[in-house]
This record gives sequence, structure tokens and C-alpha cells, in this order.
Amino acid sequence: MNSSKQRFFIALVPPPDIEQQITEIKQYFAEHYNSRGALKSPPHITLQPPFEWEAADVAKLEESLKSFAANRLAIPITMSGFAAFAPRVIYADVVKSPELLEIQKDLMSYVRENLGIVNSASQTRPFIPHMTVAFRDLTQENFQTAWLEFSGRELLFEFTAAALTLLLHDGSRWNISKQFPLRAEPPTILNQ
Repeated sequence: MNSSKQRFFIALVPPPDIEQQITEIKQYFAEHYNSRGALKSPPHITLQPPFEWEAADVAKLEESLKSFAANRLAIPITMSGFAAFAPRVIYADVVKSPELLEIQKDLMSYVRENLGIVNSASQTRPFIPHMTVAFRDLTQENFQTAWLEFSGRELLFEFTAAALTLLLHDGSRWNISKQFPLRAEPPTILNQ
């Protein structure tokens, strides 16, 4: 990777109280199951998987996301229980609401048409919204044990995702680069 390119992805990030609770679950996986990979990013729901972008052109990327977000409503999010992509990933399950599915689909086609960002894997895979708590470095053995522990565990969070978040990779972890506010309510139409 040459130095002029940076790695980004676009996600929804929960409010601080939920972020803290999800981070504590990730911490638990690090301590009990030796899985630290999920700690390399803040808790998030990925909308657009990682892509490379010219460092010199970041302003264009940010402007584009800002205008996309400005026309979108904040999204109600419900997280319920845990689920897994066996044999490596355990995540807090996110309910597939119509609003969430729509913004993800619209964002992917928007960045493809306006910025030329294409994620070939996502073209063929269905979008499964999730918030990862353990992945990659979770051994198959630890996955089995952890899944026994977490498959029946209760978890319920509801929040409104009020911004699109652009995350930037610094070489070792993902950090929030910028947030683009979504609209709080639909525009009011004044009676003529």
C-alpha cells in the first residue's frame, strides 16, 4: 500500500453509554477467550466495508458523505441478543429494520456512483447488520465455548443513529475520523 492512500470504512456508531457496554463485552472476550481483534475499532455497525482512498482527496470524500447524510433521517436501531458467523465471529445482533437496510443499500450505490468505491464482496453477500464483539483471533475451540456462553445471553439496546461515521485506519487500529449528522426529522412542508 503506498503512503498516499488511506483506509476508511463507513459505519453507524452507538451513543457513548452503549459504546461503553459493548466495549466491556469485547474486553471480556479479550480476557476470557484471548480474542482482542474486536478492540481495534470502536463498536460499530459497518455500512460500507473498508476501502482505500487518496489522502490528498479526503475533503472530497467528506463533502460527499456530508451531502448524503444531510438528506437522510436518523435511524432507529434495535440490538437484540447475540449471533455468530461460525467459526470465528460473535456479534451483538442488530435487527434488520427497513430504515437500516435502505440506508445501507443507498449508501453503497451512492459511493459507487459518486466516488467509484465498490466492494465486490458486498455485491454478492446479503447485508447482515451486526456489532462484532469477537473475531479473527478467536480460535475455533474458544469460539465453541464462547458461543455456548453467549448464544442464550440477553442483550437489548435501542438507540437512534444520528450520524454516519467515517473511520480511518492508523496502521494498527480504526479511529473515528469524522461524523456526518443525519437529519432529526423530516422537513416540514408549509401549507401554501
